[in-house]
Amino acid sequence: MPKPTFTREEIRSFAQLSPFELKDTFISLAKEAQEDQPGQKDKSQVQMLNAGRGNPNWVATGPREAFYALGYFSLAESRRVWTADDLGGMPEVKGSGERFDAFVRQHPDLPGIELLEKSVAYAVERFGFDRDSFLHELTDSSVGDNYPVPDRMLPHAERIVRGYLEDEMFDGKPPAGNTSLFATEGGTAAMCYIFDSLMKNGLLKKGDRIALMVPVFTPYIEIPELDTYDFDVVTVEASLFTETGVRQWRYPAEEVAKLEDPSVKLVCLVNPSNPPSLALSRRVADQIKEIVASKNPNLLIVTDDVYGTFVPGFRSIAADLPRNTLLVYSYSKHYGATGWRLGVIGLNDDNVIDAMLAELPEEEKERLNKRYGTLTLEPEKMRFIDRMVADSRQVALNHTAGLSLPQQVMMVLFSLFDMLEEGRAYKERIRGIVGRRLDLLLEGARMKISEDPQRAAYYIELDLLAEAERVHGKPFADFLEKNYEPVDPLFRLAQQTGVVLLNGGGFDGPEWSVRVSLANLDDLDYLKIGHNLRAIFDAYAEEWRASGT
Repeated sequence: MPKPTFTREEIRSFAQLSPFELKDTFISLAKEAQEDQPGQKDKSQVQMLNAGRGNPNWVATGPREAFYALGYFSLAESRRVWTADDLGGMPEVKGSGERFDAFVRQHPDLPGIELLEKSVAYAVERFGFDRDSFLHELTDSSVGDNYPVPDRMLPHAERIVRGYLEDEMFDGKPPAGNTSLFATEGGTAAMCYIFDSLMKNGLLKKGDRIALMVPVFTPYIEIPELDTYDFDVVTVEASLFTETGVRQWRYPAEEVAKLEDPSVKLVCLVNPSNPPSLALSRRVADQIKEIVASKNPNLLIVTDDVYGTFVPGFRSIAADLPRNTLLVYSYSKHYGATGWRLGVIGLNDDNVIDAMLAELPEEEKERLNKRYGTLTLEPEKMRFIDRMVADSRQVALNHTAGLSLPQQVMMVLFSLFDMLEEGRAYKERIRGIVGRRLDLLLEGARMKISEDPQRAAYYIELDLLAEAERVHGKPFADFLEKNYEPVDPLFRLAQQTGVVLLNGGGFDGPEWSVRVSLANLDDLDYLKIGHNLRAIFDAYAEEWRASGT
């Protein structure tokens, strides 16, 4: 295979980019590979395979059908209040349950109506809702004719989503106390709101020391470096091996022990991890619990658990350390709903953040009282989770804060779907999809990974340097390091085969690792990617043998 047309210096300069920006370069090269294959008449034979982004190629259709069926009922509710051409009124509360039953009987063939009826019945039974009140929240919200009130999250929606998190993030065994929720525009917005409010409230200051458990989703690496924060970052590295050349992607005890230092004010983790896609082990969770109990009691933990549903029996660290943890969850990956922007922040009502706010110096309290004084007569008593809501709208616009109501309804229907038999079957199907794709990728690449029952398999990170040592020994690995940049294999893949992967080094993983999304291509595409990756790898080995080193 020909080498990339870029010089080593050019490749090194590209490697300074974020992986998601570098991806655009790979996509351009892959497109050129499609269009410019010497001697090839059918250019379509070179297919661009972009496994660089984790947008799933599946969609949960059932809860969406239920949402659209609800829309028809909601419009019927609006038209009964005020009927004119294209003009309706606000749905009424009283009698909405009976009218819903009548609508279901009148429209038995409406797609989604059966699942909607099941979802409503389940919610009323499990959470003890008043049926009229719950259905009115659904209908009024799906119409979207009101501001979000309460702004943090609608009352029925919060209880249902809390139940979903208890089932999926806490393995059905929630911690003591109540977890309050703030519905956000996806997990991205949740991250922004958390960091912003911690800074605004003086709980984090510019230059403070925080920790990242790496490899990790790149924004958690890039945000601390922004001049807004300029944090001093400590990395907790997953550096264990099961055997020579086979990474375990687990954290040694001495790495986790870095969190014992009280100067480390916050730790961020993605659980299951991105890209290794492994849930935090019980050993590490217990070690962090011990650190909080004995060495660093005010350690703040931000855990992003979007991939938790892909691991059977998953339990978030927010269940183990509810007082210290801000839980971030997004519906995007499980339900194929990245475009819906559905996320939530969870914080136990008994938490160290509110305790730390109460202990701030008087000068800081006066500053914050002025900041939030237009919202309440007792701003000192305002909880951190409510301060995040206000900060999300620059405080002055707090009266228009909150996630849009149709989005909250979709969140509710996704959650209820998961609690039904249909949702449980769907969950097993999507777990099977990513697991099958991982097997095909490894079959094509002829690479070995550690066996781990806590593998989500949404992504995989493959360490090519470790693979080089496993297959051909240390001299081959040394040859690669001496003669090539760590991202050189990705340039070759894109330019020669049309395959787009991301560099693991951009996620603070090993520089010679590559990240593959197992969510966004057809099953057999992963077999092709594996074959292409092995061909690139073998070409390096041929160069090494020819060099005589």
